[in-house]
Amino acid sequence: MYHSVGDCSDDPYRITVTPERLDEQLGLLRRRGLRGVSMADLLAARSRGEGAGLVGLTFDDGYADFLNRALPVLDRHGCGATLFVLPGRLGGDNAWDPLGPRKPLLTADGIRRAAAAGVEIGSHGLTHVDLTQADDETLRTETADSRAVLSELTGAEVDGFCYPYGTVDARAVEAVRAAGYGYACAIDPGPLTGPHALPRVHVGQNDGAVRLYLKQRLHRLRRRPVGGPR
Repeated sequence: MYHSVGDCSDDPYRITVTPERLDEQLGLLRRRGLRGVSMADLLAARSRGEGAGLVGLTFDDGYADFLNRALPVLDRHGCGATLFVLPGRLGGDNAWDPLGPRKPLLTADGIRRAAAAGVEIGSHGLTHVDLTQADDETLRTETADSRAVLSELTGAEVDGFCYPYGTVDARAVEAVRAAGYGYACAIDPGPLTGPHALPRVHVGQNDGAVRLYLKQRLHRLRRRPVGGPR
């Protein structure tokens, strides 16, 4: 789970990695015989029993720096990724973060450019709302409406969703499933773990070889396995 790729000198939430650090991290994966792919490709491979050696790479929020900072590094290592964007904040910024710098988000054209480059586009909701605190109408809008807007914007079906803040409960899972998504990403969904609440590991600027190895090992211990192909 990545977010922004760029200058991390002012990064109170530790959501940013530099391009150089991302390059190092993807290089470590490749040297271990692993390859980063989109969530759609990972899940499709797993359903065929061919998921060994693949790692799902996700970038949350849809920061504008993805195009010129993250995408070239992904291409250099032959990796794919899923970009979870906010169609209700096109060309805006991370207004939901009270601390730290304002980071610009992708415009509609930027999202189309990422999709044209082979990046899977998924929804992060419309506006980055905690779905566990949302009323029924907001929950429907953030899930179903965001999928419809993105499908129209990209001209392709949107299969993936990512819960803002990583927070999830049974009501949010049901709303995402009802909206037609094939899968959804969380962080530590616990008993809700499944195709619509997939666990992920945060990767940050301080994660070198040792920390990445430990995070991989701890991920297997701390998070429930996802049973069976979808």
